[in-house]
Amino acid sequence: MSAYAALSQAGYRAYTRDRTTLFFTFAFPLIFLVVFGLIFHGQTVEESGKPYINYIAPGVLSWGVGNAAVFGVGFVLMQWRRDDILRLIRMTPTPVSAVLASRYVLALGIGAVQAVLFVAVALLPSFGLELDGRWPLALPVLVLGITAFLALGVIVGSYARTPEAVAAVANCLMIPMAFLSGSFFPLDAMPGWMQSLSRVLPLRYLNDGVSGALTGDGSLKDIGVACAVLAGFALVLGAVALKTFRWSDKS
Repeated sequence: MSAYAALSQAGYRAYTRDRTTLFFTFAFPLIFLVVFGLIFHGQTVEESGKPYINYIAPGVLSWGVGNAAVFGVGFVLMQWRRDDILRLIRMTPTPVSAVLASRYVLALGIGAVQAVLFVAVALLPSFGLELDGRWPLALPVLVLGITAFLALGVIVGSYARTPEAVAAVANCLMIPMAFLSGSFFPLDAMPGWMQSLSRVLPLRYLNDGVSGALTGDGSLKDIGVACAVLAGFALVLGAVALKTFRWSDKS
C-alpha cells in the first residue's frame, strides 16, 4: 500500500505540473463539442428524428475519456521504461499491480473531471443537451470504459519505445474507432456493414452506455449490456496487459 500511495502521489504531482498536457486533456474533447455542437445546433438526425447533440455529446465525451486513458498510461509506461524508472521500481518490493493501480486511480480521477466539465458545457443553451433522470448510471459505464481503455494503453505503452511510436499506435487505434463507433457521426446514418463492424469495438459500447444514461436513448437493458460488454473487454485487455507488461526494453 505504501508503494501504491507513493506512486499515486508522484503521478498526480507530475500530471498537474505538466500544464500543456493538463490543458489539452480537458480542452481537446471540448473543442470537438464546440465545433460539432455549433455546426449542428438545432438540427436533428433524419433517421431517428433526435437532436444531434444527443449523439455528439455522449460520443465525444466517451472518446475523450477513452483517449485520455490510453495516451496517459501509454506515454508514462514508455517514458518510465526508457528512463529506467521501472527498473528501479522493480528493485523494490513493488508489484506490477501497485504500478498499474496508481495509474488507474489517476485515470479515474481525470475521467471524472472530464465528464463533469464536458457535461456542464454541453448543458449550456448554445448546445442544448438535456439530461435524462437516469444520468447517474453513466458513472459505472465510464468506470468500466476507463478500465478497458487503460488496459489498452498499458499494452501500447509496453511495446512502444518512443513518444512518436506511442502517438502513432494510439492514434491509429483511437481515431478510426471514434468514427466507426459513432462518436463523431451517428451510427444510425452509417452503412450496415459499418454498424456491424462497430460491435467488436469497446468504444461502441461506451458510447451506447453513456448515451443511454445521459439522454435516455436506450433502455436500462441496453445500459446493462453496455456495462457487461465493457467489463468483458476490461477483463480480456487487462489479462493481455499483465501478460505483456515489461519492466525494461530488454525483458
